[in-house]
Amino acid sequence: MPTNDPRPTKAVRRDEARAKAALMRKEQERKAKRNRILAISGLVVAVAALVAVAFTIVNQNKANQVANADVVYGQDAENVVAPALADVTSPAPADEQGGIPVSGTTAEDVGVVGEGDVDLTVYFDYMCPYCGEFDEINADDMDAMLEEGGVTITYHPVSILDRLAAGSSFSTRAVNATAIVADKSPEHFTDFVNAMFDEQPEEGTSGLSDAEIAKIAQDVGVPAEVTDTFTDTVSGTFDTDSEQGVEGTWRTFAPWSAATTNQAGTDIPEFSTPTVLINGQPFTGWQQPGALKQAVDAARS
Repeated sequence: MPTNDPRPTKAVRRDEARAKAALMRKEQERKAKRNRILAISGLVVAVAALVAVAFTIVNQNKANQVANADVVYGQDAENVVAPALADVTSPAPADEQGGIPVSGTTAEDVGVVGEGDVDLTVYFDYMCPYCGEFDEINADDMDAMLEEGGVTITYHPVSILDRLAAGSSFSTRAVNATAIVADKSPEHFTDFVNAMFDEQPEEGTSGLSDAEIAKIAQDVGVPAEVTDTFTDTVSGTFDTDSEQGVEGTWRTFAPWSAATTNQAGTDIPEFSTPTVLINGQPFTGWQQPGALKQAVDAARS
């Protein structure tokens, strides 16, 4: 005859439930411990990765600084005051304030202020993103102004953002190349300035290499024998406001870059880039396409 298993008593069922709950708690604790271990391990890996990235960046910056030790005027000297423009060699077309005036579209117009011209002055750093925005919005209009005549555009390349170039001294290298183009290949000067902004690097990067700057220049027509001099250096002692001056080796126009940047800070309170002046008066409406040309045309009429 079939027999029926006796139903577990209430006490047995309670004990079984407690045992099952205890096993579940142990399993949960085991999973929680495993997750904590994994989380800690992941955190350690992430921290190690960040340290490795930081180490790489620092080492790269140091390597860049070593590689570019002969680029920036006075970078290894202590308590150096930037030189005066009168104490350094300037590119031939530069004026006494460190600008490069352009009054037309030929080589003969570079370094010349047109009689009776409206004076449009622009201060810029090649790594400044707002300067890149300025060039994108206004470069074509500025070219048109030079075609039409009656306007002298004075370009002031400065090097205030070397500190954001990962030790590569990009701003100074770019200003040096610009000065050499103005000095030796002036007919390509404005095209080179615009082309440099077309390839503008981001802040915090090493910027463009010397070879890339040279290629940009050659692409707008600057001869190779000129771009080959972008990395030339000069040695000597340059006078400054310090007692002994600064002795060293730098790119050809690095002292001029330092001097014109210093002059900009002297001439313009709270100097920043881009700074735009029309007949010496600040113009801040350049973000609106066409507004700069309209303002210049108004000043010309």
